[in-house]
Amino acid sequence: HDCLLFHRLLQGLLSILRKLKSTPDQEVRILLLGLDNGGKTTLLKQLASEDISHITPTQGFNIKSVQSQGFKLNVWDIGGQRKIRPYWRNYFENTDVLIYVIDSADRKRFEETGQELAELLDEEKLSGVPVLIFANKQDLLTAAPASEIAEGLNLHTIRDRMWQIQSCSALTGEGIQVSLNPPPNSPTKFLCALILLFSPCFCFS
Repeated sequence: HDCLLFHRLLQGLLSILRKLKSTPDQEVRILLLGLDNGGKTTLLKQLASEDISHITPTQGFNIKSVQSQGFKLNVWDIGGQRKIRPYWRNYFENTDVLIYVIDSADRKRFEETGQELAELLDEEKLSGVPVLIFANKQDLLTAAPASEIAEGLNLHTIRDRMWQIQSCSALTGEGIQVSLNPPPNSPTKFLCALILLFSPCFCFS
């Protein structure tokens, strides 16, 4: 069973790397989703080493792009308000990695966020797409640990893709180990960090 999971993990990583080598622009498309007020935009700005002192709710979408030595990393941050969620599917095409952000301190919305995540995982256009779940707002005393969230959302039942859940605080930067500003000698730092995060499949951080 473990060998099968490792095989799926390896195949997923190879598919991303294969796309990098086979497409002229070597583009990686990362989709950032989650409920409103989950901290998606703060997380994205933290990843990009930008100022997070003035954050407003995303009404449409934000895109952060980094191009270095032939590699292009595009992160699409889509608003999470209920009225916007039906439009999420417009951005599914050609997604390489799905990042889903959860407000760990808002326990009243765990059922809602779990339902939205389950629907995303059932989407045909996102079939097999690796998913990285950020259990955000761990700086708050009321935050549920990543292990509790994973159990509540039955993440252990996911068998068709790589997945990982990562504790973090977008506000303090804790648990966010990747950067969208890779140094010149490391153009694939962000991609490599994603691979490292996914490598201990079914592991809580």
